[in-house]
Amino acid sequence: MRINKICFPAFLAFAMSHGLQSHGQAAGKTKDTLQTIFPKGQLGPAENFTGKAWALSLVADDTTYNTLVGNVYFEPGARSNWHIHPSGQMLIITEGVGYHQIKGQPRQTIRKGDVVQCPPNVMHWHGASPDTAMHQLYILPKTERGIVTWLQKVTDEEYNNGK
Repeated sequence: MRINKICFPAFLAFAMSHGLQSHGQAAGKTKDTLQTIFPKGQLGPAENFTGKAWALSLVADDTTYNTLVGNVYFEPGARSNWHIHPSGQMLIITEGVGYHQIKGQPRQTIRKGDVVQCPPNVMHWHGASPDTAMHQLYILPKTERGIVTWLQKVTDEEYNNGK
């Protein structure tokens, strides 16, 4: 896993100044309500998530780009199951605080502005911290190789202790 910092707040300021509207709270965010640029989307299935995670597709898969792009909003404490992407996954954290973990490695804390690269065919999970929601953009390249294989739930011990 690789986590990089980028200047995402500057990008958001640019986007907002060029007519992109916020779909989040108009003013004042709390730890569990975030100001966002995309709506929540559809509630993710309980068999793939613990807690409430909402997904919105932004770029549909096609034979030209073979790439999926979307947004996931994790409520505080929500997380994905362990899963694998055949061609890897990139995450851009756009708001909040959360966790990401590759199987066999320590859990990482991720924050607004972090970019996470999940290698191909590597088991991992991600989600919000216990008291703060998290928004992430996800990018799935080379979808002709497959999208995702969902695995078992992340246990409370794994989530809380990163083990």
